[in-house]
Amino acid sequence: MKRSSLKDCRRWVVKVGSALLTDDGKGLNGAFISSLAEQISFLRDHGVEVVLVSSGSVAAGVSRLNLSERPERINELQAAAAVGQAALIQHYQEVFHPLGVTVSQVLLTHADIVNRERYLNARSTLMTLLNYGALTVINENDTVANEEICFGDNDSLGGLVANLVDAELLVILTDQNGLYTADPRYNPDAVLLSLVDADDHSLMGMASGGSSVGRGGMVTKLSAAQIASRSGASTIIASGREPHILDRLYQGEELGTLLTAKSRVASRKQWMAGQMRVSGAYVLDSGAVTVLQSAGKSLLPVGVTKVEGTFTRGELIQCVTEGGIEVARGLSNYSAEEAAKIIGKSSDLISELLGYGGETELIHRDNLVLI
Repeated sequence: MKRSSLKDCRRWVVKVGSALLTDDGKGLNGAFISSLAEQISFLRDHGVEVVLVSSGSVAAGVSRLNLSERPERINELQAAAAVGQAALIQHYQEVFHPLGVTVSQVLLTHADIVNRERYLNARSTLMTLLNYGALTVINENDTVANEEICFGDNDSLGGLVANLVDAELLVILTDQNGLYTADPRYNPDAVLLSLVDADDHSLMGMASGGSSVGRGGMVTKLSAAQIASRSGASTIIASGREPHILDRLYQGEELGTLLTAKSRVASRKQWMAGQMRVSGAYVLDSGAVTVLQSAGKSLLPVGVTKVEGTFTRGELIQCVTEGGIEVARGLSNYSAEEAAKIIGKSSDLISELLGYGGETELIHRDNLVLI
């Protein structure tokens, strides 16, 4: 993808961070939100469908409750989110109404994504809202999310939403200019990268940590770009403090870092690849790794040396090298207990080893996606 072709992308997911929306945690930044509304309206007027992934509920709640700092206890964070989300969506409605834009709100947890049926329900709702012409504001449901089910940051949520709605572009607006070769706060020789491959794993070494306001840093933004690329969406990481940043990106101006996507994969495999939590792992020998990566075959028991974790049939499992590097993931045909009895053996022996017949593969290739 070239900068000049961004205006040809007809569906954008725009993710905005807490530091921008809350003026670095000082309360909702009304001037920024009004400008954001005008820019999104500009995109819509030019035929672009927009879904907005908005952080800021906890930070807004901290301000509304006059707390001296962001709480650490989960119940206090959830209470702050409840107060802040109400303020946040009210503000969005106030700034978009004069522009003739109807605002809807969707709150998601990781449980809504990891469950296939709920994932499809969320997708159907979002697609319907797009058909109605509503602007959907999506946030993590911080009021009920906890450490076991939360996304951890809205950058990852932005990448998953790009998958959900088949977006062509994910724009992550942050308080940084983009991805640099090193942390520009500490290295004066750091260079801003304009165009990179979203799946270039060397980029992670250039990323820096998150701010005190939000939970995401550059690492989570790169991860989001990799998630988005699985559905064919490219990603731009750019500064939301740049005046009219969305308008200028649409017009092809070279701002921020453009991370180009790889080929689109099937929606079921997008869902599997995008999951942030898995139930266990199969450790593969070198031959099985080669077969998966080069031949697109199913995973057979003979190529597995170890089973890790506790899981049941149909759960999502990692496939890792003996060095612990993930190469694929998929839906297991066997539980961990069953798999432990047949790994390293020929598929012809499965009935004898288990006492009953079963699938010849641990993971069928139709339920397997390379990472």
